[in-house]
Amino acid sequence: MAKTRAMDHKCPACGAPLLYVTKLAKWKCGYCDSEYTLDDLIKLGVVKEETEEPKKEVKKEENVSYDTYLCKDCGAEIIADENTVSTFCLYCGNTAILKNKLSGEFKPDKLIPFKVVKEDAINAFKALKKGRPLLPKDFVSEKNIEKITGLYVPFWLYDITYFGGVTAKGTKVTSWTSGDTHYTKTDTYRVERELSVGYNLVPVDGSEKFADDIMTTIEPFDYRGLVDYNHAYLSGFLAEKYDVSKEKAYEIAKKRSYNSTLNEARSSMRGYSTVNITGNTLKDNLRKTQYALLPVFMVNVKYKDKYYLFAMNGQTGEFVGNMPISVGRALAYAAGIFAGIVAFIIIASLVIFLLGGGKL
Repeated sequence: MAKTRAMDHKCPACGAPLLYVTKLAKWKCGYCDSEYTLDDLIKLGVVKEETEEPKKEVKKEENVSYDTYLCKDCGAEIIADENTVSTFCLYCGNTAILKNKLSGEFKPDKLIPFKVVKEDAINAFKALKKGRPLLPKDFVSEKNIEKITGLYVPFWLYDITYFGGVTAKGTKVTSWTSGDTHYTKTDTYRVERELSVGYNLVPVDGSEKFADDIMTTIEPFDYRGLVDYNHAYLSGFLAEKYDVSKEKAYEIAKKRSYNSTLNEARSSMRGYSTVNITGNTLKDNLRKTQYALLPVFMVNVKYKDKYYLFAMNGQTGEFVGNMPISVGRALAYAAGIFAGIVAFIIIASLVIFLLGGGKL
């Protein structure tokens, strides 16, 4: 069976590989330093303007499969799993874009280009020591970083409207004193609201590889930065295609917007001591669905034979992850607090003793 050739992008001036440079928002040749915008590359025929393709449904196989490609630069074999759409040749290091995996239903509608660079992720990791007295001192050493990967993660984006009625039980509590008697009065009300709330670009992680809690924590992205998808943006980065269907992801988006709608209704019920939602007739209306690739730096850290994963929003720089706690520093911190409390009690007792004329 013939192998498909992986893609890369060549400099029109010298033929060397082009990479997307986040700080410039341009493509730059590492050999002759020529710089190009996306319009430049399209006009020069280096990349093609993306066209609309029919979104054919593709059934997901239960077993993970691997495909083999040939590097366009050195001819070496590149092996990628079924969800990888942009990777690197292990021999020459050039970007390998597997464009045949980005067709049909897997062709993204939008993309947010990277705005931060690898050094920003390193600096954010080092800055974790600030304000975290229980973090081991040597944890944030750069030598503990095993790997930093710039990755385009697949996301589903939904425009949703919730509409309908919400009912609640509200109470108003008043109290007063007459003579020696204290009175409390509780009035109960039926509270109703009719509302229509629209949400734009509700994001849901479209890959099962990445922990949903981490992907949710690095939100929000600034969706004003969305651009029409072009595979040229993948140069220099890894990328994945979705393996969570838009129908399954929509159930998550629907739940998030449903809870937000209930909170919106509850916040409008002002003037009550308590408010408890008792029922609703809310219905959802999916107005639009988009498939986008969003930029994330994944930082893998190895510390004392354990691995810790951090993620940085590749657009805003938001940095999150799980961190270890130094038992020794925690005990010392607790001991310091205990010693401070004991010292305060002793001083307070001495002051009371002296103010009492030195008599027990």
